[in-house]
Amino acid sequence: MRRPLLLALFGAVLIAAVAMLVRTPADARPLRPVFDGADAERSRIAVRLTPFAAGIEQPTDIQPVPGQPGAMVVLSKKGRALWVRGEAGGPWFDIDVPTRSEQGLLGIAFHPDFARNGRFFLDYTARGQRGNLTRVEEWAVAPGRPLGETRPKAVRVVIDVPQPYRNHNAGQIAFGPDGMLYVGLGDGGAADDPHGHGQDRGTLLGAMLRLDIDRHPADAGYGVPGDNPFAGPRAVAGVRPEIWAWGLRNPWRFAFAPDGRMVVGDVGQNRHEEVALVAAGENHGWAVREAANCFPPGKRCDAAGLVDPVWQYPRSEGVSITGGVVYDGPAAALKGRYIFGDFGSGRIWALTLPPPGAKKAVQPESAIAALGRWPLQVSTFGRGHDGALYVADFGGGVVYRVDVEE
Repeated sequence: MRRPLLLALFGAVLIAAVAMLVRTPADARPLRPVFDGADAERSRIAVRLTPFAAGIEQPTDIQPVPGQPGAMVVLSKKGRALWVRGEAGGPWFDIDVPTRSEQGLLGIAFHPDFARNGRFFLDYTARGQRGNLTRVEEWAVAPGRPLGETRPKAVRVVIDVPQPYRNHNAGQIAFGPDGMLYVGLGDGGAADDPHGHGQDRGTLLGAMLRLDIDRHPADAGYGVPGDNPFAGPRAVAGVRPEIWAWGLRNPWRFAFAPDGRMVVGDVGQNRHEEVALVAAGENHGWAVREAANCFPPGKRCDAAGLVDPVWQYPRSEGVSITGGVVYDGPAAALKGRYIFGDFGSGRIWALTLPPPGAKKAVQPESAIAALGRWPLQVSTFGRGHDGALYVADFGGGVVYRVDVEE
């Protein structure tokens, strides 16, 4: 076949794939919020959800591409990474992953110097010899080129963590302001933390890890930062030095605020969902407590040394928190607030966080504002290069831009 004809056919196939995977915003239906339940009495921030990208099967993560203004990557739980830029977009790469329950392709983090080195990292479920596991893996792509023109390749496994069950795998990874890679891991699944992972610092499950992926031994995928709370001279026998904080049930999504603090949405068990400010060396209580409440319900517990969440809500408001982001875009009504939602109820809220240095405690009702209950399965939030806020609908396969009504 002659080269011009071959290129023309390839271009036609690519255009068809783009149209199939990322439709124009006009294809998605307009949505309207409802303010009911506790939200009916709360202060409100009027927003509209503007369709941004559609046709994305079970979206799990939204991340801007460093060095490429306007470009974003959206992950599909089914193992596909898509690029989106304006109304254009298409497939970037695919990876074979098990997808039962909460397994799949769950998180992506671009290296702080991605624009020059092309390095990025994935969090996904991999098949191990003795069962499935959480894998964090380094990938690389030719730097400086638009994602639609690149073909990334897997470079090395950073860490494998065996998973006893198919749920509570967490999935978020992110580089902190310190350049370290943070990995959120759930308690391993089932229900009620049957293996006691939340309070067992001898396992990596139920913990937030802090890894150095730039400086590591030749025979390891990562290094342990010397200032981790249980590393170096602070090492404790039987405690994994990778642990930065523990006592987490399923920190599905977390984010760093502009002031550097980590904000985590930790999925609850039966009664409460929580937002936590997580710092080095902290014990957030699972499964001694669910949010700020003794667990199991009705059981007395010793809360000494356990860190309170800064927000919690009951099952009357939602069933599975989806952690969000601290807004730093142009809309004054959302500025500095933590925007998060609930996968089951479709509610979205804006929380005013306590100031840095303040005692961590559940904030008063006046700290929360309602953005409405929407017909969405809220699976993840993201921020654009311009500070714009995005939210994904897991069931509908649409990413929306959250615009404040003026």
